[in-house]
Amino acid sequence: MTEITPYKLLSPVSAGESDDLLKGKTPEEGIRRIQALLADWLRMENVVVLTAAGCSVGCGGRLMAGPKANNLECLVLDAISHTPVPEAAKAVIRHRMSEWPDGGYGPLGFEDWLSYLFNVSGLTSSNQSPIHSIEWKGKNTEGGETPLSISDHDLGELRSRIEKAIFAECALQINRKELSGASTEGTSGHIPFLAKLSARDTNLGRTHLFTLNYDTLFEQAMEELGIQYFDGFSGKTSSRFDPAIYGLDIYYPGDVAEGRVRRFDKFMQFYKLHGSLHWYVDDAGIYRARHRDLSFAGSYRTASAEDKAIALESEAFSGVGSFGILPTSQKFTQTLGMPYAHLFRLFHARLNQPQTFLLVMGYGFGDDHVTRIIETALMNPSLVMLVVEPNPDSEIVRRIRRYQSLGQRAFVLTERLCEGESCTYGTATFSDFARNVMPDVKWLDDYRRLRVFEEQIRKTDDRGQQGDAGGA
Repeated sequence: MTEITPYKLLSPVSAGESDDLLKGKTPEEGIRRIQALLADWLRMENVVVLTAAGCSVGCGGRLMAGPKANNLECLVLDAISHTPVPEAAKAVIRHRMSEWPDGGYGPLGFEDWLSYLFNVSGLTSSNQSPIHSIEWKGKNTEGGETPLSISDHDLGELRSRIEKAIFAECALQINRKELSGASTEGTSGHIPFLAKLSARDTNLGRTHLFTLNYDTLFEQAMEELGIQYFDGFSGKTSSRFDPAIYGLDIYYPGDVAEGRVRRFDKFMQFYKLHGSLHWYVDDAGIYRARHRDLSFAGSYRTASAEDKAIALESEAFSGVGSFGILPTSQKFTQTLGMPYAHLFRLFHARLNQPQTFLLVMGYGFGDDHVTRIIETALMNPSLVMLVVEPNPDSEIVRRIRRYQSLGQRAFVLTERLCEGESCTYGTATFSDFARNVMPDVKWLDDYRRLRVFEEQIRKTDDRGQQGDAGGA
């Protein structure tokens, strides 16, 4: 029996062709077909990539929905319930946790709940507000009868700890040893994805990488690979947001005087639509960026809820404050101000350029303000969109099916399941796409061999130093 490719590439039905472009193909034929289409799309003048939470799962990232063991709300509120927050704040958490479903799956609606929580904080904290307090659902004490009310101070204590807990769950670090083979852990996909993406012909337009994630995994991978990028901030010691940065590029200086220029090869434009762990606002209200060592939070995600609570109260987390846009429905309002207004304007502008290829990965289409921009861009007659989604039965696939009714430009790569089979969540993931679907590039193989050689030299030097120490 002939083996069939594990991928499905769903497209609008065209004349005489199945809606699954890989139907009946062997694994080798399927990969060749996908890579041939990718090669054509990546040669388009304007390449735009949108990534979200699903791209960070390989590094321990959390999701807004799914099993409780990886559900952001469950992990955050469980940890905070063990911290010394005021009793009224604990009562708010207890009431929310009482609405969690039974079983192994976490709740939906964390964004909505946080919106109510922070909206109340905004209504009562201002000296100009005529609202003194708001009565909450639930009871002040467990099993009590007193209606639940919470002061602005107690609400601020709760909000601060929620922000710290979300920061800790997102303080991810890339496995820098994967290139040298010194680590047996699999790749998260960031390094091979960026290496292959940056290999585009420099005569074409620059790649524009947009992400909704707070984590700095892409920055870490670009640093590891020596890829230069502009992220909207100028300066080094305490970078300041300056949208004019996105109008710049990097060239080799050699022949500029003679009117001949050559672009620097490994470069891309990078946009963090919801902010980042390393952004902060100074006393003058200016957005600045400064990367910090995230190792202090390295053991947090594997700790128990009780140990997480202790960590949140430690000195190491004392400097963690507000960052980016928290996952609430207030995100749309916050995007109207600096720097988010510029970032979303640029996202909209890039998607409406001629000859545009939009690659979407790890995004569940749950952010209305982002999804509306994508849906508007589908009116661009020269836009092609590919969505990578591992679960063929997900609402995302059904949404793309509806988009396909708008024309021949929306595609989705997903797993092929036979009757009665369940999704493995190992095919058509971000990591799988980066490692196995995107075409290999020679410079990544050369770079990997160099790193392996460097690691061998390091181990030899370490053994020599140990021998000298033993002889002494």
